[in-house]
Amino acid sequence: MTGNLPSEYDPAEESPDEAPQSSERSRSVALILGVLGGVFGFHRFYVGRPQSGALMALTFGGLGMWWLYDMVVVVAGEFRDSEGLLVRNWNVAETVGVAGADRRTVSLMLEHMEQLQQQVGELAERLDFAERLLAQQRERDRLPKGS
Repeated sequence: MTGNLPSEYDPAEESPDEAPQSSERSRSVALILGVLGGVFGFHRFYVGRPQSGALMALTFGGLGMWWLYDMVVVVAGEFRDSEGLLVRNWNVAETVGVAGADRRTVSLMLEHMEQLQQQVGELAERLDFAERLLAQQRERDRLPKGS
């Protein structure tokens, strides 16, 4: 009778040396993509699941429910890539053979970040100046005209 039924789980059959394989994809990247563009399935495209990513984009993340479920699963470390491997590693795996390109990319990103910081600082100064001008104009409008 037990011939057709699946055998029960026996933990002794598993080797303690066998660790579950993890995907090379980064959980932190998947989480960031999920937060920024999750309703459009960006995190699913990242892990190599374009069909479900496209379906997610068409349904706006299942009107938010599918997206929320995915975010919980990603944070819990149970999200799977296209090969069925768990996306558990928080660090981004380095690409073999293009370490120089990675350094160059990082330096370019740092330069862009510095430029953005400067531009945001300039915009903040301009906004502060505009607010002061508006406040002065309001004060002038409140004063009686004969003063």
